[in-house]
Amino acid sequence: MPFWTYMLHCRGGKFYVGHTDDLERRLGEHQSGVVPGFTAGLQPVELVWCGEFPTRYEALAFEKRIKGWSRAKKMALIRGDWERISSLAKSKSGPSTSSGRTE
Repeated sequence: MPFWTYMLHCRGGKFYVGHTDDLERRLGEHQSGVVPGFTAGLQPVELVWCGEFPTRYEALAFEKRIKGWSRAKKMALIRGDWERISSLAKSKSGPSTSSGRTE
């Protein structure tokens, strides 16, 4: 069974990143507003990127990775611009707030 990491574009220009084992069902839940949390009041939502992974662990790991990315890097992922993602990663001067220590 495949697992998915996905990114939604929400009202107000915000992005939401999640993972699931049933992308169609989960997208429907987000679009209808039945999912409590971040997207509940931000409809409409639009799927702008998704990636398939063989295990839940890998999908969750990529979700956590993307959540630490800048808006510019997320936009590059949506466009499939891996060269830009790489250059943004190289220009980074410190760890992200979600993955590194600041000590």
